This record gives sequence, structure tokens and C-alpha cells, in this order.
Amino acid sequence: MTASTPEASSAQPAGEPMQEQAETTARKRVLLAKPRGYCAGVDRAVITVEKALDTYGAPVYVRKEIVHNKHVVQTLQDRGVIFVDETDEVPEGALVVFSAHGVSPAVHEEAERRNLRTIDATCPLVTKVHQEARRFARDDYDILLIGHEGHEEVEGTAGEAPDHVQLVDRPEDVAKVEVRDPSKVIWLSQTTLSVDETMERVDQLKERFPELRDPPSDDICYATQNRQVAVKAMAAECELVLVVGSQNSSNSKRLVEVALQSGSDAAHLIDFAHEIDESWLEGVTTVGVTSGASVPDVLVLGVLDYLAERGWGEVEEVTTANEKITFALPRELRQAMSDVR
Repeated sequence: MTASTPEASSAQPAGEPMQEQAETTARKRVLLAKPRGYCAGVDRAVITVEKALDTYGAPVYVRKEIVHNKHVVQTLQDRGVIFVDETDEVPEGALVVFSAHGVSPAVHEEAERRNLRTIDATCPLVTKVHQEARRFARDDYDILLIGHEGHEEVEGTAGEAPDHVQLVDRPEDVAKVEVRDPSKVIWLSQTTLSVDETMERVDQLKERFPELRDPPSDDICYATQNRQVAVKAMAAECELVLVVGSQNSSNSKRLVEVALQSGSDAAHLIDFAHEIDESWLEGVTTVGVTSGASVPDVLVLGVLDYLAERGWGEVEEVTTANEKITFALPRELRQAMSDVR
């Protein structure tokens, strides 16, 4: 055998058996983050649309994307869902579902004026932030909303108290904030931001407004935080982290940032396995895989299959939390389903 020839033996570093060296250099593995993928709010929103189709039949209109994921949106479109940007695109008297990101009171009022039947699939955690905005506006606070300009969740929350809310997105926005009474200022946040990003803004705001109040509860949603913690736990061991998620998904994009900040050499956001560039895998032994909170696990399985075909067949799950939270379907849908029975 070749391995027993003198030439082979002389090339072997002293003190290191050839078999052990080969295993060390050739071992490829995948670290799979847990939790990952669908959160309770997304699961509720997607099931809401599916049950609306079953109950009312197609078409069912949905204002904006029900969740920010290409695969989910396309699958629902194939079943007869029509996605619109605004409620004035929905025929008068038709059924419209509001997305998981929430809408402002103005949207509800317009739907009522146009005699639309509505189902509100807003995530209950987003609804909690809306309630906080209304409460502090009633108490005449200036509300500093930390979030990304143009994001649907931010538009919905700001719309609850437009005269009291100022958006703080980038670091330079902090200097632009003007308040009436520095002792009556509170911050709220978009639920899908990274914890680190949010607290960086909070710290900057507190330098200007030392009496800035914290919200009564942590507004970063449990799912966003859990997925970031899982990525932080594995990133330093990975030369590459693949985040499954869409470009318009805020929480998915944050996972890429968290992976890079936590020690991964590279990180990329992909919707599907076929978007992986083979050059990313060159010289890589450990690949981390996770997915955003609006991503069905079938897409992650596609990535694992892709990697297995190329030698990364060993999968080790990195578990940092076990999520057991579930949310009831919207009341109006539960009532309709009960009537059908």
C-alpha cells in the first residue's frame, strides 16, 4: 500500500499519524443554529392566510407581503392570494388581510370607509408596541422610535401617534431629535432589529437625554433575539455562515451582520440553495447555517442537501433556546371558521 512506502512515511510530520492528519484537514461539518426559521408571529400570519383561503376561497387580498419571504409569497400567490401595496387596490367589499408587520389606524379607517372585510394578522408582539405608542402619546411623551425608515412595521407604529413619534434610524439622526420636555421622553423600537444595534442607539440617545425612559418591556421580539444569540454561539467556529432569508427581511439581514461581528470570516444572505456561490466554499471546513424568522424550514433543508452533496454531510445542531410560544389565530378568522362548521 502507498501509505506504507518509505517515501510516504518521510513526508509525514513527526509525531502526527497520517490518518489523524487526514481527518483533521478533511473534516467538513455544518453547524445548524437552533432556534431558526419561523417564529410564532410568522407562523400565525401564514396560517391565517391559508385558513382564509380555505374558509372564503380565492381570491384573498393581502396588504403588503404577509411576511418578508419570496418563497412564502410565491406559494400563497399560487393558491390565489393577491398582494397589494395599499387598500385602495382592493375591490370594495372584498376581504383583505393585514400583514404580520402591522398597520396604522389610518389604514384601518380607510378599509372601513371602503367597506372591506378585514382580518388583522399583525404579530401580537408588534401590537404590544402599538399599544405602548398610544399609551405614551396619551401621557404626552415624546416617543423616539428606533427603526429603519420605510419599514412597514415602523410606518404602522409611527402611525399610532404621528404627532408624538420621531424616527431614529442612523447615528446622525440622534443629533436631529428635538423634544419638548427632556423629562418626558421614551424610546420604542422596531421588533426585528438586532439587540446590539438598538442598544447602541439607546446609549447615544441617553447621552443627549439622560432622563430617557426605557419601554415597560423589551421590545426586541424574543424570536429576533433568540436567533441572534444562536448565531453568536457558533459564528466564531465558522469560516462561512449562510443565512437563509430574503433581502427585504430586516431580521434576516441582521443575522448576517451578527455573524460577521461575532467572528465568522464571511456571511451571506440567500433565498435558495442554488444562490450559493461555490467560490464561497473554497478552503472552508465549517459552515454555519441559520434562517430568518420568516423562513420555512424546507428552504434550510435545501441548503443542507446542497452542502451534503459537496462533502459537508456532518450536521451538528447548536441549540441556545427552545421556543414553545404560540399565538391564537385572529379572532375574526376563528369566528368565521366556527360559522363554516
